[in-house]
Amino acid sequence: MRLKALLVVAAIVAGSAVSAQRALPPTRDQFFATMGAYLDILRIQAGIPGMAAAIVGDTSTEWAAAFGARDIASVDPMKNDTPFQFDGLTQLVTTAMVLQCVDQGTTTLTSPIGNYSPSSPDAAATVGQVLTQTTPTAGGLAFTYNLQRLENLKFVIETCQGLTFRQAFTKTLQRLGMMDSVPGPDAPLPELKNSDVASPADAARYRSILFRLPTPYAVSAQNTATVTSYTVKTLGAASGLISTVYDFAKFDLALKQGLLLRHDTLAAAWSNPVNADGLPLPHGMGWFVQSYNGEPVVWQYGISPAVSSSLVITLPNRNVTLILLANSDGLAKPASLVAGDVTVSPFAKIFLGLVVK
Repeated sequence: MRLKALLVVAAIVAGSAVSAQRALPPTRDQFFATMGAYLDILRIQAGIPGMAAAIVGDTSTEWAAAFGARDIASVDPMKNDTPFQFDGLTQLVTTAMVLQCVDQGTTTLTSPIGNYSPSSPDAAATVGQVLTQTTPTAGGLAFTYNLQRLENLKFVIETCQGLTFRQAFTKTLQRLGMMDSVPGPDAPLPELKNSDVASPADAARYRSILFRLPTPYAVSAQNTATVTSYTVKTLGAASGLISTVYDFAKFDLALKQGLLLRHDTLAAAWSNPVNADGLPLPHGMGWFVQSYNGEPVVWQYGISPAVSSSLVITLPNRNVTLILLANSDGLAKPASLVAGDVTVSPFAKIFLGLVVK
């Protein structure tokens, strides 16, 4: 009965969304109320205990909302500024740092990975191929999504900036004013190598942020949530960032405003490579890239199975970005996002359906 009731409500909200598209543009409050209602319905259907969401425009965060529980047992509600593990979305910051090196002329997209990590299995691949998740074959470029390959990029950044990867990552967060973010769950630990040990003030700040992390959950097919534990323990090229929707909005805004990368560099990152037949492959540099109703969509997701998930979708033509963070894997687990089609996600579909006319 509960599921039937949810489906009825979902249909009502969907009808409202369609009506809003056909009528004159709705007010901001109407649009965000519809978006929030639908996201919460989808969250409940997916069994996600708690979720935070934000929509970012070209100059500011336009809307943020929290749904469900940060911790079920204590009935502690999720908050807009709750920090989450970003999992695979960490690669977006790593990608930006690599492309900054390209902009500065300290590396190129055609530079072999072997220049920075001679013993890497990817030594013959180029920086650009690792970023686009492509591999050269006899038949041209082939796409395979493999986040482990991105670890090679740490050495590119270290060579470019003359800093350890964590130092460079931390410098980027601080430059953008992302002071509610942590460069890895182990960032406050004094056991890190000397160059990576945080100052007492930063270590205290990191600990206070980590204390606010939501309880992670595994959710069964019957939507029963069981407490689990975080599995990511350090900062990597593709995992380890801990942040909030508000802080990550600062990163998104810096990209849109050209504060991190040249506009032509970002445009190149948000373009599809092609195979030998001239057909587009699904992954640009750091982001998946596709079209919806003839409009470009760039996006990326993160998942830690039975722990957490995240999804970021940007519509470049509109300078609009959706950020979703959850304390279960429900944002990504039900959808085969690894294939490169974000429309298989019901969360993405409602966003695109409401925004793209």
